[in-house]
Amino acid sequence: MTIYPAIDIKAGRCVRLTQGKADQETVYSLNPAEVAEQFKKEGSAWVHVVDLDGAFLGEPQNLETVKAIAAVGLKVQLGGGLRTVAAVERALGFGVSRVVIGTRAAESAEFVGELVKAFGDKIAVGIDAKNGKVAVKGWVDTTDTGALELAKRMAGLGVRTLIYTDIGTDGMLTGPNLPAQQALAEAVAAGGAQVIASGGVSKLADVEALAALAKKQANLHGVIIGKAIYEKRLTVAQALAVAG
Repeated sequence: MTIYPAIDIKAGRCVRLTQGKADQETVYSLNPAEVAEQFKKEGSAWVHVVDLDGAFLGEPQNLETVKAIAAVGLKVQLGGGLRTVAAVERALGFGVSRVVIGTRAAESAEFVGELVKAFGDKIAVGIDAKNGKVAVKGWVDTTDTGALELAKRMAGLGVRTLIYTDIGTDGMLTGPNLPAQQALAEAVAAGGAQVIASGGVSKLADVEALAALAKKQANLHGVIIGKAIYEKRLTVAQALAVAG
């Protein structure tokens, strides 16, 4: 199972939001590239980056910071405001390895299909759910679309990586929603898509539980860990050791 330590960027700083709320922000570093450097030292190959300003404004706002993170030598998975082909091309040009489409995926299957044809495995879809329903635009709006329904639709388009965030657990340090993660992974297994779990990891035992689930559900490919790292509840090195 792949560990994706997370860096959320707002105004060029490394921050965490509680349940995605812009007014509930904690600043952890003024230099996100330094944070990425530490992740690399601990053995991580990937970093999951979210451009929070981009998510709220609909267009990437922190690509220079993202470029600095990529220069550290980690593979960057980037989400936030990637709602046009031009924005995706620009992000990939800044050294990003995989882009995450969220809001536009919920709005337009045609757009995602176009991206998959053009960029293949460099396209991931982020499915953020509140009570099983897809949330968009920086989690400000909740749609009537079910998370499992959207996941199956995306897998059918050839999307090979789905990131499933349970908003109810994100940033709360209450543990991941294991049944929801398993259900989504099962729903797309036949289509060949892999799932990265996100939200709620609070301690090493949570990573162990996900790793155990991944042994049973082979397409549960990875986990994104954010606040637990910053609050020093676990280290990237410890998570990597558990993930195997």
